[in-house]
Amino acid sequence: MDQTFAGKVALVTGAGKNIGRTIALDLAARGASVVVNGRSDRAAVDEVVAEINQAGGQAIGALADVSDPDAVARMTDAAAAAFGGIDIVVSNAGLRRQTPFLEMGLAEWREILSVALDGAFILAKAAVPHMIGRGGGAIVALSGISTHVGTANRCHVSASKAGLEGLMRALAIELAPHGITCNSVAPGSVDTVRGASAGGEAPRTLTERGIPLGRKASVTEISAAVRYLAGPDGRYVTGQTLHVNGGVFLT
Repeated sequence: MDQTFAGKVALVTGAGKNIGRTIALDLAARGASVVVNGRSDRAAVDEVVAEINQAGGQAIGALADVSDPDAVARMTDAAAAAFGGIDIVVSNAGLRRQTPFLEMGLAEWREILSVALDGAFILAKAAVPHMIGRGGGAIVALSGISTHVGTANRCHVSASKAGLEGLMRALAIELAPHGITCNSVAPGSVDTVRGASAGGEAPRTLTERGIPLGRKASVTEISAAVRYLAGPDGRYVTGQTLHVNGGVFLT
């Protein structure tokens, strides 16, 4: 496999399973040293780290709640100590819930936004100085289709992802002078194992529309989009949202 990311250091949040895991493995297979982040599942994080290291790559694990500035600062400092800095940040951590608006409390609203949106802000604040020290880099945030098509029972998730895309657009302008690109990837339905907190089956708003290409995305198709935006071929792309949804939503 190619070594596109040889000499680069990538930090991937929510990397213990599903899309985040695949992104971490993909970047490592192409030469990047990877910081594998998870919130609390040490076993899942350790498994990804072991898989990377056993394949000849370099990885360390870092348990950190991305909504905790002190924990994130410790994580980015550990990345710099282990690998010399940070070049790529993938903000993948997020919570998915399905709760009707009229039943949703402010605590749940804030919990969802604290991870996907606040977490991306906190992580960028901690990582960007390290990226500037390396001469630039790339931030890629994982958004989603629900914020674009409107989805019942997920107004907090949709709001967090809409804010996340807005954050990437603003940072794209502010960080461009430092050679840092900032983009979002918005997956549609992806063939993953849904956690209990996701609320069971995918929202009907998405499934009832039908997918023109007739199938869900694979996790490798999502990681390929991230790889493009983080890699040398994507250096002139910034402030964009790359939709990977099989034709469900057309920009």
